[in-house]
Amino acid sequence: MRYTERLDECDAVSSVGSEGDSYDNAMAEAFNSLFKAECIRNPVVRPHGGRRGVEEVEWAVTEYIDWFDHRRLHGEIDHVPPAEYEATHWANHTAADYGETPVLAEAGTR
Repeated sequence: MRYTERLDECDAVSSVGSEGDSYDNAMAEAFNSLFKAECIRNPVVRPHGGRRGVEEVEWAVTEYIDWFDHRRLHGEIDHVPPAEYEATHWANHTAADYGETPVLAEAGTR
């Protein structure tokens, strides 16, 4: 209930769609496809014989996410890494640009 009320206060639209709506999962599914192709199945980054355990998989995921956010050049955002693009975006905006109503820390929790 708080989530819906907060969205209304901000004149925001929920990204959570109705049941069976394919649009909400499209971004997550696209990322999962990239992740599988680039990190899991890619023979260049996969050790010969595969990864030997959960710890090696965890490190592979950590390294992939770091690359994905901080070094990957993204063609849709002027060929800069997403973290750099976001930092530049927020450096050009001030808190005064946004509403004064803070989001409660407990919002959305039970």
